[in-house]
Amino acid sequence: MRSVLMVVMLVALPASGQAQDGDLGEAAERARRAWVGHNASALVAQSPRLLIQLPGAEPSVALGPDQAAALLADFQASSQEVETLVRAAREVGPRRGYVELERKYRVAGTQNIRIQILLLGYRRLESGWTLVEFRVIG
Repeated sequence: MRSVLMVVMLVALPASGQAQDGDLGEAAERARRAWVGHNASALVAQSPRLLIQLPGAEPSVALGPDQAAALLADFQASSQEVETLVRAAREVGPRRGYVELERKYRVAGTQNIRIQILLLGYRRLESGWTLVEFRVIG
């Protein structure tokens, strides 16, 4: 059900995707910088448990930050980031938000540029927005 909600929200957003709600935009920019820098530990640092969905794999059970960082670092290991943009940062419900990043990258040793969409689900806690779900599309 949650994956359907995230896809519906993605389709419902305007193409520009630049509107941002509160400090969710700041969380989106921190996530973008961590992704570009291949710093998976910084991306998941404040996440107590995180669901991850990577292409060709079943969704993970909720992982702790160390396991989540290792999985994402392994996923990124053979790629070179070309450009990563924040396409959207929106609150989608009470204390829930989502961020869409567009990733352009090369697989190491090739010149072909590929594109993926990264969907990040956030929950607002007293300390701010916390990443709770990470999905790769495309």
